[in-house]
Amino acid sequence: MFVIGGGPAGLAAAIAARRRGLDVVVADSAVPPIDKACGEGVTPEGIAAARALGIDLKAAGGHAFDGIRFCSPGAEAQAAFPHGEGLGIRRDALHQFMAELAADCGVRLAWGTRVAGIDADAVQVSGRTVRPRWIVGADGGHSIVRRWAGLDACHRDSRRFGFRRHYRRNPWSRYMEIHWGDGCQLYVTPVDAEEICVVLISRNQSLRLDEALPRFPELAARLAEAEPIGWHRGAVTATRTLKSVYRGNVALVGDASGSVDAITGAGLCLLFQQSSALADALVAGDLSLYQAAHRRIGRRPEWMADMMLLLDRRPGLRRRALRAFADRPELFAGMLGAHVGEFPISTIFTNGLSLAWQMLTI
Repeated sequence: MFVIGGGPAGLAAAIAARRRGLDVVVADSAVPPIDKACGEGVTPEGIAAARALGIDLKAAGGHAFDGIRFCSPGAEAQAAFPHGEGLGIRRDALHQFMAELAADCGVRLAWGTRVAGIDADAVQVSGRTVRPRWIVGADGGHSIVRRWAGLDACHRDSRRFGFRRHYRRNPWSRYMEIHWGDGCQLYVTPVDAEEICVVLISRNQSLRLDEALPRFPELAARLAEAEPIGWHRGAVTATRTLKSVYRGNVALVGDASGSVDAITGAGLCLLFQQSSALADALVAGDLSLYQAAHRRIGRRPEWMADMMLLLDRRPGLRRRALRAFADRPELFAGMLGAHVGEFPISTIFTNGLSLAWQMLTI
């Protein structure tokens, strides 16, 4: 198996396949640790999905958090995860940990190697032709492998823009926080005993964290004396559903295979689950099994993304929903439980009806 892209998705797919007995090569033009703007939070479901691949994320360090808190002027709602803890971990630390684990598993890692193309079931790399049984594209949301394989066709494709910065200060909460404002959100994740990650996400590609912070006075006050670490790092966060995630012997995984908006915090969980499903399909020799599993894995995060993005677009609706969550904490807890896979998907709809009724009575 030849994996193009050595980020967390490519490494997870490589580890999963190698542990099922496949010979695996990973090629990437970059050299570890590879960093990327992301919220740097993993839910308990994501930790369990990684563990199923033999990846113990807690061994990589980071900082545990107990649940999710929504913050908005005049309303606040929080809930703990039904079981387990989430983990905040810096993206570069996660990547370094996974690269070392892949090497220990026997994955051959070709860092600093540029792939020139794929053609007729072959990979053109470093001036030579390689003919693997399977080719996996794990090269992110702007995947060139997806284009080479003719898999760009989408059912839908919408984008927002994210900018991340770390701050040196002790976390003030055991929760990952989402601060809601008109037209944007700020995500705060503890990643160390003395460091937090703050991410701005909006539809405005020109908006930066320093400009947005004054819209969130309470958070701005907490960060006033905090020392920024490093520079802003930006990325596009997309809601993208592909018509197919494989063709012939080429399969896509991670953001290359489609994605949900970062508002869900589900990105890492999805790539671990997809990697397991892909490895099973490769062993069976049938990528249609991966296609079916991929759709099943993405269904719940897509629904949650749709609901949360509706709150982003409709400020009045958002304010009423957050007040309802504050008045009825069990509704927020039920939504969170369904989001992380602890409660059945039907909980989303039953809680949604209760939420709608509560909003009408506010």
